[in-house]
Amino acid sequence: MNSIMNLTVLRRAVQLFMFILLVYGSVVVGFYAADKISGALPSLSCAYDQMNADYCALIPLQHQFHHRLGAAVDSGNWFTLLMPVLTTMATFFIMFIILNKAFCGWVCPLGFFQEVMQLIGQKLGLRKVDSLSHDAVDKVRPVKWLMLGGLVFGLPALTSLGFLSDEWGDPFCQICPSRILTTLLSADTDQIFVDTSTPSYMFLSILGDFLFGLTLALAMTLRQPFCRICPMLALHAVFRKLGLARLVKKGTSRCDKCGLCAEACPMDIRELQSEFNDVEKTRDITLPDCTLCGRCVEFCPDKDVLQLRYLNIPVFSADPKYFKKRKKAQKHWDEIKLINLDAGKKVRT
Repeated sequence: MNSIMNLTVLRRAVQLFMFILLVYGSVVVGFYAADKISGALPSLSCAYDQMNADYCALIPLQHQFHHRLGAAVDSGNWFTLLMPVLTTMATFFIMFIILNKAFCGWVCPLGFFQEVMQLIGQKLGLRKVDSLSHDAVDKVRPVKWLMLGGLVFGLPALTSLGFLSDEWGDPFCQICPSRILTTLLSADTDQIFVDTSTPSYMFLSILGDFLFGLTLALAMTLRQPFCRICPMLALHAVFRKLGLARLVKKGTSRCDKCGLCAEACPMDIRELQSEFNDVEKTRDITLPDCTLCGRCVEFCPDKDVLQLRYLNIPVFSADPKYFKKRKKAQKHWDEIKLINLDAGKKVRT
């Protein structure tokens, strides 16, 4: 490995390609073809973007529960709900099984955007939060499940049953940062607004604008802030054991000593270091918050202890020689600063 090419560079090249495809892809394949590709992508590509090549599964799931559940209850014909939901989930699953949670770490446009903002913040010399405390991580982790259960399924279901007004039929779409991001990048500013037509729409639009701004700001100092609470990550976690791509660990008594894998993980998965250390045993450690980015494998100094596998075949393994070159390359990259804002603060104080 030279100082330029490594797994992270390769991954970001793939992310950039997928970002362009998913935000502007209909320019190539045409809008109608893009609209028919699946409509159930396992990453946050927004249907509000009129130039995208596909949109995420959370959109049809909300609409199906919003428009079909009440009718199914009234008529007693549950196929009117089950068939569209099962079709969406089957399409989602067919794609998901191919890449597993790598849809988060290698494909998702919003995930790539957050990484770009983190790089910009780093080069501007902003103080970077390398990792959250264990207590903070434990408090944040349940949020993605609340987002999935409450915003994607719960509120649309209550709306369909008549307990809430129609404004709550697609609450996650109303607040999703990807909606504003992808539309802005396609020169559409219509999604940055405050809808005053009803109190509910006003609340959701303000919350959506705030969450986008907060994600933008936090991403410059904290790794993957929205990914930590994303309902798509929770949906991935449900099926992660069935995907063909896996992160595996070969147990060794030395594994819990250095902690470099947990330090490198952008999602602060400390269990990479502290668990699964049974000597001579190999375990699947594709944990719920894992995005299969591979950084933990890159920064593991022990031969073959961590591996990315596909169909149980190692495609990238920890290697001490790679680790030394990768660590050196990372050090050189971290030293590059366009503007060192922290240095200016220290001088003034």
